[in-house]
Amino acid sequence: MTENEPRSLIPHMRLDDLLAELQARLNAVLASRDRVHGLLDAVVSVGSDLDLETVLHRIVETAITLVDASYGAMGVIGEENTLVQFIPVGLTEQEIARIAHWPHGLGLLGLLIKQPQTLRLADISQHPESYGFPPGHPPMGSFLGVPVRVRDEIFGNLYLTEKRGGGEFDEEDEAIVVALATAAGVAIENARLYEETRRRESWLKASSEITTALLSGAEPQEVLTLVARRAREMADADAVTILLPGADRESVRTVNEDGQMDRQYTAGEIAGTLAGRACVTGEPLMVDDPAEGDLLEAAPDRFPAGPLAAVPLGAAGAVRGVLSLGKRSGRIPFSMSEVRTLHAFAGQAAVALELADTRKDAERLGLLEDRDRIAKDLHDVVIQRLFAVAMTLMSTVRLVERPEASSRLQSAIDELDGTIRQIRSTIFALQAPRDAGAPSLRAQIVEVVEGARGHLGFMPGLSMEGQLDNEVSPELAEQVLAVLREALSNVVRHAIAHRSDVTVRAEEGWLTLIVQDDGVGIPSGGRRSGLRNLEERAHALGGSFEVAPLAAGGTRVLWRVPLS
Repeated sequence: MTENEPRSLIPHMRLDDLLAELQARLNAVLASRDRVHGLLDAVVSVGSDLDLETVLHRIVETAITLVDASYGAMGVIGEENTLVQFIPVGLTEQEIARIAHWPHGLGLLGLLIKQPQTLRLADISQHPESYGFPPGHPPMGSFLGVPVRVRDEIFGNLYLTEKRGGGEFDEEDEAIVVALATAAGVAIENARLYEETRRRESWLKASSEITTALLSGAEPQEVLTLVARRAREMADADAVTILLPGADRESVRTVNEDGQMDRQYTAGEIAGTLAGRACVTGEPLMVDDPAEGDLLEAAPDRFPAGPLAAVPLGAAGAVRGVLSLGKRSGRIPFSMSEVRTLHAFAGQAAVALELADTRKDAERLGLLEDRDRIAKDLHDVVIQRLFAVAMTLMSTVRLVERPEASSRLQSAIDELDGTIRQIRSTIFALQAPRDAGAPSLRAQIVEVVEGARGHLGFMPGLSMEGQLDNEVSPELAEQVLAVLREALSNVVRHAIAHRSDVTVRAEEGWLTLIVQDDGVGIPSGGRRSGLRNLEERAHALGGSFEVAPLAAGGTRVLWRVPLS
């Protein structure tokens, strides 16, 4: 038996090896099972949130855990195939602070953007496309990069580096991350759809709020502030400014969401900016990585400028302003869906502002019509009755023999005359615009006519018809005042009149001035230099001038020119 004992140990040794191998394989199966369970848990975890930035951060954290990496990041691809957002995980705050800047999508990361295929490396630095790291970046060796697709679009890339323990990422790691990236694409799409739905609800609510505010009589400044605030909320922007062209289109003022007028610019200063281009084209514009010339107000100095969007308020040729929105550097750019929603919102806000302006114009027109009606009633009824009473009293004065009674009647006549003048001034005030900074044309005509009273010895009659203050331009107003002064001066110097009447009328596209008196008329062979001046003024403006005697005696001067 002793001779056979060594032989019996050999089967036992083989059995131990087989059992050890079986145990190793069982451990590998268990590890694979655990990783599959971990992957399933990760898929559920990634899809459990609907905030896009939270989803992206969770994807990176999950990938690091599944493949035992030290560092991970999600790079979001924007316009011109550059990285517009970089979400790192695994770096401490101190390490992040030491990094000069985040990657821009060059070198190895740029290769993944240009060729969206899985890339697994034992050492990053040995790859021919390796571009190196930004200053302050910690050293990294092993690398695994996987593209993240949302439907047929490459949304970005998932980067994992420095497998713990100094090893390399293997095929199983690659398979797990590829599976996670597929699930991540679905989660990102769900988050996008949720954000778009929420944005549309916000848009409908904001549009209703703005329309209600405008139709309730809110001031445009207050409504613009509301537009800015709601636009920032819908786009999840960090800052918003509204640029409003001036009436002359040569100046531009800015309004922030607090309702404050920040600054004023010339049209040339904003012409090359993103907002300026949107104002000219009437189309929404956006940039992921703005150049210096794109900036104006959307990204203030309090944080680095990131993605910008400029959305016009109104269509091309009728732009009322531009919504300029900005995000911090490193944030997700504005999507086309966001910009389309903002454009629709801005268009509806512009329509609401236009309707509010139209309503205010209608109210103002109604007020002017009421004032004009009251003025006509005062002129045609009240003044005429007072004038009739005054004429009756004047004829009665001759019949009164007692001086005291005659004096009292004359005082009453003077009071009536003063009352008529006050009512006439009230009529002109009613017919003049209330917010006129300079004296209205009506007021200036009254001043000229009353100024002639002292020279004539009586108050000339005055009749004004039409929207003189609204339809007559300032240049034409100067002309008609000069003609009126000259015509009344002729009455004073030559007519020897006891009565004179002035009529100024704006109707059917023409401005007509008539000055007539009951004087001696124009003598034959008299000097006509003053009348020639009036005629030349009329012809220069495309109008006509006539001087004619009246049948009952006196002269009638007619000066007529087009309003435009």
